[in-house]
Formats: sequence, structure tokens, C-alpha cells
Amino acid sequence: MVKVLAVLYDGHKAAQEEPRLLGTTENKLGIEKWLKDQGHTFIVTSDKEGPNSVFQKEIVDADVLITTPFHPGYLTADLIEKTKNLKLCITAGVGSDHIDLNAANKKKITVAEVSGSNVVSVAEHVVMNILLLVRNFVPAHEQIERGDWQVSDVARNAFDLENKVIGTIGAGRIGYRVLQRLVPFDPKELLYFDYAPLPAHAAEAVKVRRVEKLEDMLAQCDVITVNCPLHEGTRGLINKEMLKHVKKGAWIVNTARGAICDRIAIKEALESGHINGYSGDVWDVQPSPKDHPWRTMKNPLGGGNGMVAHYSGTTLDAQARYAAGAKDILSRWLSGQEQEAQNVIVTGGGYATKAYGQRK
Repeated sequence: MVKVLAVLYDGHKAAQEEPRLLGTTENKLGIEKWLKDQGHTFIVTSDKEGPNSVFQKEIVDADVLITTPFHPGYLTADLIEKTKNLKLCITAGVGSDHIDLNAANKKKITVAEVSGSNVVSVAEHVVMNILLLVRNFVPAHEQIERGDWQVSDVARNAFDLENKVIGTIGAGRIGYRVLQRLVPFDPKELLYFDYAPLPAHAAEAVKVRRVEKLEDMLAQCDVITVNCPLHEGTRGLINKEMLKHVKKGAWIVNTARGAICDRIAIKEALESGHINGYSGDVWDVQPSPKDHPWRTMKNPLGGGNGMVAHYSGTTLDAQARYAAGAKDILSRWLSGQEQEAQNVIVTGGGYATKAYGQRK
């Protein structure tokens, strides 16, 4: 029998009323009865910060850790070193950067995630974010809530997406689906930056052009969307220096990972008007502190902020997919079956994917 520890977010009344909110502490990914019927220990908590948290106390002798990108249990090298039995870490969703993967390799801990479970959900969210920034939607709605009606105040910073140059940093499962969904808007050009070129037929299907230097792509784009994983090579990628290459007045959407963008550099670029908007649902610390500058930053016209809590990849449809996927990964491990290759990040002391950077 094994001990499984799950770090999930509290759903409160919403989770009690909506059982499809599977990623919550109340609904426990829908696997509590399944595990307990087999005699396993299953501990579920949202308490994850500090040495006295349930997470840090229970991880010491847990065999399996399940967590999500939306309320991640940050498994640092120090915590991994303290674990006695940990053999498997499952990300119920996509994105395992909350785990020190190098440290996991040293202890030969397998890290797996539910590859593809969020791709449609996040791609749709990206397109929505692009539109709400370009069309200046948030200030327009806030004006109506205040009881005002001044069209010119909103229209002065509202544009069409048609005939704009749009570029994605990363053209993997999500980035490519974003490109597909942008084609009907008739952009002037679609660009991408990625260490791996798209297959020729895939690039041709969406008429996208690869740019080999990120700085060159940023200089051409009216809209930039970040769709790459967080790892050593992308942490702080969009910093003060890199933002100098961004076309003045561009909009940036980041639904990948908050730490890819430098929080202060983004705030300063938006408030100065160098970029016209920044939107997304990912933060460099989650949950974000109440005084995080991305909560309240605005462009000089009082708009340009589309930030929300991290939920793009946790729609009810996505939760059904990642709950089923997490159960499948755990079931395979318990029964000694081989994992689906696309779900494995690290195993046996080595990287099983290039998604977290090119490695020797």
C-alpha cells in the first residue's frame, strides 16, 4: 500500500455545488474512493506554504505527489532531499516547473503530466486575451459598470486584429493551436520563434514564418503571445533588455508561466506606454500576493490590463481530461505498466522530453 499526497485548491461553495470542479480539495480529482478501496492512504490539502504546512510535513514519507499548475506545491531541491519514499510526481494538468526536475533526477523520481489536457482550453483563452487587449474591452466594460457612456474614451485605443503581425514564442501543442485559431482573423503575418522548426506541412497550413532570433521577431510584432514552458532557459526571458526590442504599442499575452516575464519590467513597460497591454492568467508566484503589481498596473490611458487568476487550463472540460489523465498515470504506476511516452518529463534519472529545454 502507498501514500498519495495531493495538493489542490479549495473550491469552497462552488465545489460543493459543482462536482465537476475536480481539481479542488472538495472533489479530490474524483479518485478518493478508488484509492481508498484499494487500501491506499490519500491525503488532500491546499495548505502548501512554509515548513509547518500539511504539504511539507506529509511529503516526507509520501510515495506519490499529485499537484496542479493552478495551486502548485513547490517541490524544491531541499524538499526533495528530505523525502524518504517519493517515487512519482504527477502534475494534474500541464507544466511541471513547480518541481525541481534536476533534483528529481538525482533521486530517480519520475515526473509525469497529463500532456495535451489543456491545449484547446489555453489556446482559446489566448485568442480571447488578444481580442480583449486589442479591442480595449476591459476599460469599456468598466466604464459601463460605473454608469458612464463615453465612446471616445474607449475607441481611442481600440483596434482591429486584421492586418496585424502576430508572433508566438513557442509553437508546440498550444502555440500551434493559437496560430490555427488566428488564421480566420486575416492577420498581416503570423510569426513564430522556437528552437525546433515546425514540419513544413504544418507551417504551410497556417502560413506562419519562423524567425530565428527572438529579438527580431519581437521587433516585428503588434501582438506577442507566450506559449513556451518555464525552465532555466526561459525564466526571465522577457526582461527589461528584451522589452527594448518590442515594437512600441505592442500587446503581450502570457498564458504559459508568469516567471517567463519579469514582473517589474512588464509593469514599467506598460505604465510608460512602451507596451499597450499585458494579459494572461499566470503569475510568478501562485496564488499571487495582493500587492503584486500585475493586479493593478495600467497603461497611460488607464487600460491594458487583462490579468486574471490561473484558470485558462482548468475549464470544466479540461478538469475532466486532467483528472482522468492523472488517474491513468497513477494506475499505470501502481500496476507496473509503462507510461504513455508523451506524459513523462523525467524518469530513471534523465529527461524524457525536450519540452523543458534542450539538454545533452
